Amino acid sequence: MLDNRLKICADFVSGRGIAVDVGTDHAHLAAELINSGKCSRVIASDINEGPLESARKTVEKHGISDKVELVLSDGLENVDLEGVTDIVIAGMGGETIAEIILNAGICSDDIRLILQPMSKPELLRKMLYENNFGIVEEKGVEVGDKLYTVICAVPEYENHRLLTEYEAIAGFFADDDEAGRKFRQKESERLGRIAASLGKSGKTEEYQHYSSLSLRVAEGICGESQRAVYDFINEKYPLSLQEKWDNSGWLVCSVNAHCRRILLSLDITNDVVFEAQRKGADMIISHHPVIFEPLRSIQPDNPVYHLVRNDISALCIHTNLDIADGGTNSVIARKIAEKVGISGTPQVLEELGNGSSLGCIVELSEKITTEKIAEILREIFGCRYIRTNSDSNKCLSKIAVCSGSGGSLTNIAMAKGCDALVTGDVKHDVWIAANNKLFTIFDCGHFHTENLVLPEIRRVLEEKFPLVDVEISENSTDPTVYF
Repeated sequence: MLDNRLKICADFVSGRGIAVDVGTDHAHLAAELINSGKCSRVIASDINEGPLESARKTVEKHGISDKVELVLSDGLENVDLEGVTDIVIAGMGGETIAEIILNAGICSDDIRLILQPMSKPELLRKMLYENNFGIVEEKGVEVGDKLYTVICAVPEYENHRLLTEYEAIAGFFADDDEAGRKFRQKESERLGRIAASLGKSGKTEEYQHYSSLSLRVAEGICGESQRAVYDFINEKYPLSLQEKWDNSGWLVCSVNAHCRRILLSLDITNDVVFEAQRKGADMIISHHPVIFEPLRSIQPDNPVYHLVRNDISALCIHTNLDIADGGTNSVIARKIAEKVGISGTPQVLEELGNGSSLGCIVELSEKITTEKIAEILREIFGCRYIRTNSDSNKCLSKIAVCSGSGGSLTNIAMAKGCDALVTGDVKHDVWIAANNKLFTIFDCGHFHTENLVLPEIRRVLEEKFPLVDVEISENSTDPTVYF
């Protein structure tokens, strides 16, 4: 007698050829597939002799020993996949199922996967799409007071889709699947609890993300007009603040006026555009402009070519994001305050006129050594290395901050009585001048001092548009490699 989980698994089996039941336990599924006439042959495998002995008793009881092959195997390691059309893996954790599939190296276009994870289905769904499988059907299932999911996936070498975090968690249940609706509701409540815990810890970016994710999983995504997104970003980080030499703004405008999914990245590279295309994003919002100098031609190696070809908008917010209140430098100052505490509010580093300013100055609650500050900055920025020019035992308290390439602000920082400047891309002559004046500089890298603003942009977008799927690009990475 099959429980509801295995009944759905049996329903998903195609019956076109040999079925494999991985982790068969008592071989009840194998017996059902044979006795119902759906399959003429089943391979039942398990990693332990005990379950295989129980399976042997079941097949003997049903008189189907000639139709069920019992195999001692770790996953699919000892299973011959010749003629196999269906692989069922049920009753294991999502991570274990994913590992079994990856280790098997399945390359046949004719194999269907029927998967019933007991935990972490989001990890399993994501793995499937990262390895050229697509979910063709998914059903929720109730067993007592427990809710599970059964996933049916097939190879999709031409689709090349990738799942966003929301899609991986929400799954692919039909609208009329009541158990699937309950499963999503359970996931929504779980995310809500995570959000509440993060909120109590004062982690505002993470709190907003999980709160919005909880709402999207419960209600789905409905999107917003691209114009509304542009207007909001322009209100939050006014494009009018950008430096004269900059080229921030809506640099590639899609004819698709609706926006269900946004991808955030520091730079718009080809890899970022391909990720946006595979995730179905309508818009990319980046810090660095994808068009800076005039383009005399647009070739296939240029991200602009692929943005236009895939009908993806590009909104770039560069120096206006650095200058705006709540922008890049404000985020750095807040992170420093969270780690070590500061006295008073951050002060302006460089006055730009018309009420605008670049960078900020923070006064630490107590003096800290160069070495300790470097450790804190490495943690804040997530960088592997930090360059500095000071003795590790030197104590500092008044710190200037400028994201990106801020070495030119060294003299201003010194004039305002700062002990050190935190920035990136510091030139050789700036180091020499700083050494002559015994002034400390921390070069944390251009990428690392700016990439940390992306969670803040996601936070403000999700707060305003909670039903828009906002994702930080997996390809927003340091363009350099360190040996």
